[in-house]
Amino acid sequence: MSFTSHYMNCAGREIHYTEWGSQHSATVIAWHGLARTGRDMDELAAHLSTRYRVICPDTIGRGLSQWSPDPANEYQLSFYARIAAELFDQLNIKRAHWVGTSMGGAIGMVCASGLFEPSLKPRIQSLVLNDTAPKIADAAIERIRSYAGNPPAFDTMRELEAFLRQVYKPYGWLSDAQWRRLTETSTRRLPNGQVTPHYDPAMVQQFTHHPDDYLIWDHYDALTIPVLCLRGADSDLVLRETTAEMLTRGPGAQGLTQVVEIEGCGHAPALNVPDQLERVSGFIKAASRAGVATE
Repeated sequence: MSFTSHYMNCAGREIHYTEWGSQHSATVIAWHGLARTGRDMDELAAHLSTRYRVICPDTIGRGLSQWSPDPANEYQLSFYARIAAELFDQLNIKRAHWVGTSMGGAIGMVCASGLFEPSLKPRIQSLVLNDTAPKIADAAIERIRSYAGNPPAFDTMRELEAFLRQVYKPYGWLSDAQWRRLTETSTRRLPNGQVTPHYDPAMVQQFTHHPDDYLIWDHYDALTIPVLCLRGADSDLVLRETTAEMLTRGPGAQGLTQVVEIEGCGHAPALNVPDQLERVSGFIKAASRAGVATE
């Protein structure tokens, strides 16, 4: 399956997204991680696009979306939720399932809770949290800040690819072609001719200006939809004690939360191999059926 590339204005900023399976009415939002782009979701989107319309945005400050002129105020979950709400409205999305990796999962939580954007709560049918949770480990935050806030620059694409292979080794297995595409879709060239990852380094201001932005138990507790948490078995970001707590409160207390550990991965599974793809699509299919049964 192929995709189309689009741009729209959301919350006053130009946002880029790719669209797969546009012939379908049932919709999935696939949202990437902190320093990544929507193209990370290519394998998942291709897999789902036989049944669903799949929208893969680039968050503001990442990929082909506009960089924020006000990073202290716009690089935070509440503003990302505002962008998502306007994206839903402009794309005429009545209801959608949400799959989010890391930051993308946190955005999904705050959107589905309705605490920031009340209009979104009834429109999100289910939520896949790919190695993220209502609380993330402090050590992992420091690790991410250490590389994301000061992206290195290289003379050649091969050097950049080698760097990305090392940084994202916890993703698990990727083919050589997938590593090459990951590199080429997340690269920008600097004025001096060097290449560097394609995001605004100022996006890490989220962690200094909004230090508790990812402590979102109140949003998780407000969820009333099925939740699937995929935890990389070697993840340093999502601790087992956190996933255990997820099963006892909010949607977990209602029997709506599942936690599955993905062997051979840390932070975060790449959602690019058959087992992971089938697990996500099977969850969405079951959630769709459950939603129909209760309406």
